[in-house]
Amino acid sequence: MVEELSESGEDDGSARPAEPIPQGGATGATGTDRRRCTRNGFALLGVAALLATGGTIAAAGAGDNEARDRRQVQPSRASSAEPLREATEGEQDLLHSAEQLLLRDCMKDKGFVYVPVPRQPVREARQFPYVVDDTSWAHRHGYGSDLDRASEKLRTNDANERYFQSLPQERRGPAIVAANGPRPDGLTARTPDGMAITHSAQGCESQAQRSLYRDLPAWFQARVTMDSLPALRGAKVIADSEFLSGTHRWSACMRTAGYAFKDPAAARAALPPSDHPLPQAREVAMAVAEADCAQSSGLAAAAARLDQKYDAELRKQYWGEVSTWLRLRLSALPRARSVVAADAHR
Repeated sequence: MVEELSESGEDDGSARPAEPIPQGGATGATGTDRRRCTRNGFALLGVAALLATGGTIAAAGAGDNEARDRRQVQPSRASSAEPLREATEGEQDLLHSAEQLLLRDCMKDKGFVYVPVPRQPVREARQFPYVVDDTSWAHRHGYGSDLDRASEKLRTNDANERYFQSLPQERRGPAIVAANGPRPDGLTARTPDGMAITHSAQGCESQAQRSLYRDLPAWFQARVTMDSLPALRGAKVIADSEFLSGTHRWSACMRTAGYAFKDPAAARAALPPSDHPLPQAREVAMAVAEADCAQSSGLAAAAARLDQKYDAELRKQYWGEVSTWLRLRLSALPRARSVVAADAHR
């Protein structure tokens, strides 16, 4: 008997054919989905107000998790003795912590309070940009609605948001300016498709990043490019005939398990919102079936292989910005260690 939850269910737009799928208690590489865990790269005072005032900018570190298996990259063209490589998970945490501490101190100097936030506040959150393929994780979290609720609880209790809301009305504007700068200009970068992205070169956020990475304009351009690559890569992957063939096999496997979905995107679209999730047992059963079918159909292996293939192609195509991103992050590590060590001895 085919499960009643099928692709004819509520559609939130996540089944777009040109985008991979964010799933399971995490924001995926790209796409639109209800299920989003907090990413605190820019969690400043008064989140909505700051984003509106601080300029148009992609989320920091959007490609960090995808880089986990890409430690060694194209040989460096720089003179450094160390070849360019991705920062490890621990190094990414270090850079984030240092930036948060610098931001806190800058805001304090301007008469405001900022509480540093972790890079990954919900540690179990995972990215499954193409299909849930981790059966063990699916057994624990289903599609991650429990992690979404944990993330929402963190947002509700966010100390920085509470502080911002507690400020008198006449102090909120200056707090936003202190954090993000007076106007969203001073820094300009272009995405691979040519769209101009601007952000303030002033404010504590930019000051913290300048302290770490030194060349703020180069850092901003590199980050905008890196933030764009997952979507470009994902679109190539899901359009590849190898991925499409795997999807057909996955769909047949899911039907045998009792779920009528043409592809993983359709399964995402059929899920209810995380604040009104499926009963836990049903969510887990469906997610486990998806993961089992991803493995047995070969879709998981095909997606991983294609993801690496197109990642390498895009990094070669945009090597100038990629190498800048890698170089600036590696060169910032000693400064980040000093910032964190100095704070620990206060």
